[in-house]
Amino acid sequence: MNNALFQQIQLGKLSLKNRIVMPPMTRSRATQPGNVANDMMAEYYAQRASAGLIVSEGTQ
Repeated sequence: MNNALFQQIQLGKLSLKNRIVMPPMTRSRATQPGNVANDMMAEYYAQRASAGLIVSEGTQ
């Protein structure tokens, strides 16, 4: 397939294997108190790791 979406791209100093970007989403899954990342969050992002770039969620 010769689709630009799946071609490598240089983004500043980052070399992305494709042009698929997952935007940040506020999922509020961090462990309380302290907004600590947990195993559920690690699994969620591992399942989506084939994206060229993932901007992870923020906390409050």
